[in-house]
Amino acid sequence: MIRRRLLTSAMGLGVSLSLAVLPVAAAHAWEARVEGMKNHWERVVTEQPEGERADGLKALAGQAERLVEEHPDAAVPLVWQGIIEASWARERSGLGALSSAKSARAALERAVELDPQGHNGSAYVTLGALYDRVPGGLVGFGDSETAERMFQQALAIRPDGIDVNFYYAAFLKEEGRLDEAREHARRAVEGQARPSRTASDEALRDEARELLASL
Repeated sequence: MIRRRLLTSAMGLGVSLSLAVLPVAAAHAWEARVEGMKNHWERVVTEQPEGERADGLKALAGQAERLVEEHPDAAVPLVWQGIIEASWARERSGLGALSSAKSARAALERAVELDPQGHNGSAYVTLGALYDRVPGGLVGFGDSETAERMFQQALAIRPDGIDVNFYYAAFLKEEGRLDEAREHARRAVEGQARPSRTASDEALRDEARELLASL
C-alpha cells in the first residue's frame, strides 16, 4: 500500500505489512502440513509391515484430500495426495484399490499440469508405477507404454534417483528386458537418497539390492 499522507502513514504501513505477512504465514502453514504428512507417510511405509498400513494410509488420504480442497491450485499437496492414495491402493483390494489408484492418477495428472517438473519428478515416478501395476482393459487404466513414458520423464528430471531407478527396474523386469533392469537396479543401489525422504529412499535401496540379486 502506498502511503499518501504523513497523517495516515503509520496506519498505511501497518496494513501493508499485515497484507504482506499473511500470504507468507499461510504458505508456511501449508508447507508444515505437507511436511507432517510426508513424515507420517514415511513412518507408515517404512516401519509398518505390508498388510498393516491401511488404517494409517486411510487417515493420511483424508488429510491430503482436505489440504487439496483448501489449496486446489498448489501442485505439491496434489503430488502428496497422489503418493498417499497410490500407497493406499497397494494395501487395498478389488474396487477399493482401483478407486484409490484412480484418485492418485487424477491428483498426479493435475499436479503436473500445474508443475511440469512434477515436484522434482516424484509425480512421474508414481504415475509410472500406477500405469504399470493397475490392470488394463475395461477394468482399469494400466498401460505399459504410458508407464514407460512416465518413468522416462522422471529419469530426465532426476536420473540418479533411487525411487526412479528402482520402479523402472521393476517395470523392465516384468517386461522381460533384463539387461536394462539390471542397469537401473544398479543405479538405484548406487543412487543418492533425498535428504527430505531418507527413510523411504533407503528402504527402496534395500529392495533394489534384492531386485538386482534376482536378475
